[in-house]
Amino acid sequence: MSRTRSSPVVARVAVFFAFVFAIVARASDHYAALGVQRSSSSDQIKRAYRKLALKYHPDKNPGDDEASAKFAEIGNAYEVLSNEEKRKIYDRYGDDGLKQHEQQGGRGGGGGDIFSQFFGGFGGFGGQGQQEPETPKGQTIRVDMGCTIEEIYLGKRARVTRDKLVTKPARGTRKCNCRQKLVTRQVGPGMYQQYTEQQCEDCPNVKLTREEVELFVEVEAGAPEGHEILFFEEGDALIDGDAGDLQFVVRTQEDKKRKIKRAGNDLHMTMEVTLVEALNGFTKVFKHYDGHDVNIQRSDVTVPFQVMTIPNEGLPKHGQFKKFGNLVITFQVKFPKFMEYSQKDAIAKAFPDAQIFEQKVYATFDRNK
Repeated sequence: MSRTRSSPVVARVAVFFAFVFAIVARASDHYAALGVQRSSSSDQIKRAYRKLALKYHPDKNPGDDEASAKFAEIGNAYEVLSNEEKRKIYDRYGDDGLKQHEQQGGRGGGGGDIFSQFFGGFGGFGGQGQQEPETPKGQTIRVDMGCTIEEIYLGKRARVTRDKLVTKPARGTRKCNCRQKLVTRQVGPGMYQQYTEQQCEDCPNVKLTREEVELFVEVEAGAPEGHEILFFEEGDALIDGDAGDLQFVVRTQEDKKRKIKRAGNDLHMTMEVTLVEALNGFTKVFKHYDGHDVNIQRSDVTVPFQVMTIPNEGLPKHGQFKKFGNLVITFQVKFPKFMEYSQKDAIAKAFPDAQIFEQKVYATFDRNK
């Protein structure tokens, strides 16, 4: 009987659904998925979804299963947070509360194509549909977030306090929503002149001021080096536009105390052994960051800078359930600074073929006479 081979398309679909399943199983934070705060307005949530949906849409990322999974994740998040009733339930009871609400006859799930509902088809793709006027937006503020290897291994929730520009009401009015409008004016019989004219509205006046704000940054276990965590419109305000975004960039710090560095999903560690251990073998226990023991054992001779790889004892692979990188250990042999003659003689007898070493030993012996 011949075995049917899966087509590349079937394999890709399977990978995609594996990504989606991992996202759902992780009970993700819908606010974090959109990069917004729990106090964000419905307009902020809408704008955040628009930005991310355009970025991760499958048409813009052909063949990228992770982008497709992210697109599904933000669609699910927006479907919940854009609905006032669902958002209240989610804020109070989480995803479990939403499931019970749906089981009891509440409206939920099956919202159709959220992207098509939001954009009215493929409105920004391929020049089709009516483009919305672009609103000025403040610059994105990027902040490096230093994380220890332990924090990357376990995950981290950090409280961050910063000063940012915000708008406050002020006296009077100001010109706003200014735009160029084409005006046609008759200048004579049968003669017309066209020119552009700026037209503005009168809006309540505002002023820029600094305000201390607090937010929480969630760094997921195994977050890659350079991973970006977006906080939509949490940057500095803009008087005639939308506030900029705030983006944290994960930077992994070396564990100098335990001599451990990061290399992708792998952990590279330097371990020191004595000369006796290097010659006779040893058993050591490495206490990992989550508290479990990793047994490191060698029965053969260990030479300086010899490398041992222990599978699945590195960092968690981001977004992959229970998958880990490797722990790569480089051994350094600690040689004694001084040896007695009897020790040298014992070593020379134990290794009679080491002629050079023997010559050094007996030369030392002659000098001591």
